[in-house]
Amino acid sequence: MGARWGINRTVAQVHALLYLSPQPMHAEEIASTLSVARSNVSNSLRELQGWGIVRVAHVLGERRDHFESLKDVWQMFEIIVAERKRRELDPTVEMLRGCLNDTNVETETYTAERITAMLDFFDAMLAVYGDLRKLPKGALPSLTRLRGRLRKLLAKGGRAQ
Repeated sequence: MGARWGINRTVAQVHALLYLSPQPMHAEEIASTLSVARSNVSNSLRELQGWGIVRVAHVLGERRDHFESLKDVWQMFEIIVAERKRRELDPTVEMLRGCLNDTNVETETYTAERITAMLDFFDAMLAVYGDLRKLPKGALPSLTRLRGRLRKLLAKGGRAQ
């Protein structure tokens, strides 16, 4: 799954292992379980910690750091979407705005229209994302359960016009 989302294979494996593990694990245990180099596990753990979906968990009587994944899939989803927005969408919007500013609208009308359409799309999607982020904690699962009703409501509204 991770590879299809553009995530390094080992990073995805480490995250999956920690998500499925009932107890925190130390890096050597992770490396042994996945049959990957300890350095690769360390880099993967650092990346996952940078995303905020894996954290250090202290185990009584142990001097080594142990690691655990967030277990709440909704919280994980929110964090991953926010990080992808920051890392991918925000720079794309900034680049589109720069392209639009560099475009000579008088001689490159078609190009300016295409860039504007793309920018309008991103702005609309980012506004929806912003609205979803403002929902109270825990509201997103409830909202997803309403999607069927919302679809029916929108379908009725479309026929009434």
